Amino acid sequence: MNDMQNYLVEEFAEDYQEGRLSRRDALKLIASVTGSLVFANSILAACAPSPESVATEQTTEVHAATPTSTPTSPESVLPDDPSIQAGAVEIPAADATLFGYLARPAAEGSFPVVLVCHENSGLTPHMQDVTRRFAKVGYVGLAMDLASRAGGSEALGSNEVPGVLGNIPTEQLVGDFVSGWNYLKDQAFAETARVGMTGFCFGGGVTWRVAAGMPELKAAVPFYGPPPLERDIPKIQAAVLAIYGELDTRINGSIPTIEAAMLENGKVYEKVIYPGANHGFFNDTRGGYHPDASEDAWARTLAWFEKYL
Repeated sequence: MNDMQNYLVEEFAEDYQEGRLSRRDALKLIASVTGSLVFANSILAACAPSPESVATEQTTEVHAATPTSTPTSPESVLPDDPSIQAGAVEIPAADATLFGYLARPAAEGSFPVVLVCHENSGLTPHMQDVTRRFAKVGYVGLAMDLASRAGGSEALGSNEVPGVLGNIPTEQLVGDFVSGWNYLKDQAFAETARVGMTGFCFGGGVTWRVAAGMPELKAAVPFYGPPPLERDIPKIQAAVLAIYGELDTRINGSIPTIEAAMLENGKVYEKVIYPGANHGFFNDTRGGYHPDASEDAWARTLAWFEKYL
C-alpha cells in the first residue's frame, strides 16, 4: 500500500475501535482499499474496540462517513446567499470530465483562488458549504470531486467513495487539482496567479501533496492530514499552515518529523494544535465538531490566505 492507502486503512481501523464504524462497515471499507477481505480481517483482529463501541454496534449501524446533523457553524453560507454565485461545474481533463463545485463573489471583479479538497467521504454538502464560505469573504472557491471518474461522490454515496479514493494514484490526485486551476485560468473572475489550497482529513493529505506537486501554489492550509514523503518536501513552494487537534494522536505523531523537515528545507511553516479537539473537529455536521477550535481555525486560515495570496 502507498502512504495515502495506509492513512485510510488506519483511519477506518481507528473509527472501528472508537465506535464510529461497525465491524461490518470497517471490513468493507478496508477491503475496498486493500483489495483483500482476509487482510482487512487481520487488521481488525488486532484492534480491540472499546466497550462503548461494542454496545453501539449491537444496537445500530455506525457510519463514520455519514453526516449526523445539519450545519451548525456560524460561518455556514447558504447556496442562495445573494452575495455569491455557487453551483456544480464540469471541468475537462486529459482523460475525463471532472466534477467540481465552484463558488465566487457575485460582485464584478477578479478574485484570488482557493482550491478545496474534501474528506474521505467525498464532495459532500458540507464541503460545498466550506467552498461557499470562501466565496463569501472574497475568494473564488473550487472544490474538486476526486471520485469523478467513478461517477462522482453523489452517485456513489459516502460509503463507496473511500474505496475509490484509496485506489487513485497520488499523481492523479494532484493532477485533478491542477486541472481545476487550469480551468479557472479561462474565467475572467479568477485571479489564478494568486492560488491557495486547503483540505480536511484525507483532503489535508492531498493538500500537502498538491503543495509538493504544484509549484505555483502560494499558500496551503492542511487540516489534520497525513504529511507528504520527506523526499518531496524540498519541492514545496507554498507557505504552509498545518492545523491539528490535540486528541488526534494518530496524525499528531507525524508532526515532529514534518516540522523538522520543513524548517530544515527553509520552508515557510507554522502549526496550530487545538486543545481538546479531535480528528475532524472542523466538520460541523458530525459529532466531533469543536466550535471554538473551528472558529479560531477558520480565522487563522483566512489570515494565512490574506497574508500569502
